[in-house]
Amino acid sequence: MSTRNYSRFIPGEEIGAVEQWNFKAIDTAGQLLAAQVHAREAEEEVLHAEVVRQEGRQEGYAQGIEQGRVLAQAELQQQMRDFLDAQAKEAGEKLAQLFANAQAQLLEAEQLMAQGVLALSCEVAKQVLRHELSVNPNVVMPVIREALGTLASDCRTAVVKLNPADLDALGKEIQTEFEGMALSLRADAAVQHGGCLLESAGMMVDATVEKRWQRVVASLGLTSTWEADHES
Repeated sequence: MSTRNYSRFIPGEEIGAVEQWNFKAIDTAGQLLAAQVHAREAEEEVLHAEVVRQEGRQEGYAQGIEQGRVLAQAELQQQMRDFLDAQAKEAGEKLAQLFANAQAQLLEAEQLMAQGVLALSCEVAKQVLRHELSVNPNVVMPVIREALGTLASDCRTAVVKLNPADLDALGKEIQTEFEGMALSLRADAAVQHGGCLLESAGMMVDATVEKRWQRVVASLGLTSTWEADHES
């Protein structure tokens, strides 16, 4: 086929080779292309939305796990604190009880020690007093004065019972010192050396050594007795 140059017109014999232009086909192809593009975009949006949803689900799952871990850790720490507080409280109560028991035992030991020291002191005092009574017959004079001092002021007569040894040694001295009173001195072997019994107007004053010793030790909370002296 020869090549021709056409400036503006197409020869009639060549018109049969030309196909008529179809605008509808172009429009349909464009619509199809647009529909395909739209479908792809919609599919991409759906895929993107699914990816976002999956990511959100995974992120939420991870956040949920992290929150659960934090809550579990906080609960465990609280349980540990409660346990330690309970243990500390129990230990404190036990320590306080042990301390109270130790204080009670210490106080009891101190009281026992004090009682022992006091009893020992009383025994020492008893021995010293016995020695003083054996070497000094005048110790009965203050006893008689104290006994007579308990009588009423208008009472001028009394019976004084003394140990025979004390009466022999101090009879005249007693009469001289209390010459203003009508005293009747009598020997009584039942009265130990250093003591006396006084009777006046139906009243009796027990100033024996045993009785005076009992009053002294009773004031100290003791029950030590004064044994009878058989040497008199």
